[in-house]
Amino acid sequence: MSADRQQTDAWDQHWRKYAETNALNPAQVLRRQLVFSTLDLPRAAGPVRLLDLGSGTGEFAAEVLVARPDAEVVGLDLAHSGVEIAQKKVPSARFFQQDFSRPMAIGEDLLGWATHAVCSEVLEHLDDPGAMLRRVRPYLAKGCKLVVTVPAGPMSAFDKHIGHRRHFDRGRMEGLLEGAGFRDVDVQGAGFPFFNLYRLAVVARGEALVRDAAGEELNLPAQARAAIRMFSVLFKLNQRGGVLGWQLIGAAREPGV
Repeated sequence: MSADRQQTDAWDQHWRKYAETNALNPAQVLRRQLVFSTLDLPRAAGPVRLLDLGSGTGEFAAEVLVARPDAEVVGLDLAHSGVEIAQKKVPSARFFQQDFSRPMAIGEDLLGWATHAVCSEVLEHLDDPGAMLRRVRPYLAKGCKLVVTVPAGPMSAFDKHIGHRRHFDRGRMEGLLEGAGFRDVDVQGAGFPFFNLYRLAVVARGEALVRDAAGEELNLPAQARAAIRMFSVLFKLNQRGGVLGWQLIGAAREPGV
């Protein structure tokens, strides 16, 4: 079996195994809030055509269409299972399978199409994230606003299990976006202090979290569920910008008017 096929199969299994765990994760809620705030879709003038790079099972696409019912959404994800779930969840959007380590395989009708783009928690999985960003650019309209999230801070056993190659800092993220040709780059570190504490708890949980999350039925201990509820409340007190948070959120624009 090829390495590409193994990677795709792994992500198919990921969405089947971890969809429920993912839904409970307060970090996912934090990221979506940060992305929505940065995109500022309700105030976007003219049509909104959003390209969701790493669309998962369609949660973000569904929320976009609540905020902007007139938006057009196209989602791309490595996993066939993710695409399948997302299409059922958000039938008015379009979802395609795409390996971001390879040339883009979506239709030419999408060249220069996107007025907005999101790439959330994808780049840390790629050996060459800059190449992926450069391959995406032809599908962005001039002036397209790109919002990116990536993890900072230490890597957990669970991060390694799901294929994180690296974590970032602000300077590295800024250099990556500018090196790919984007302009007006701004990277912030969100989530201080409680997101950082949450990440340290995940690191401390080690391999046990992999076993808890990957069972046939979700089997998080009561203690872990209580911690999730606690952090869901504490995250409301996090700083939303600054330099200390371990959730990086970057904004940039495709050059042009």
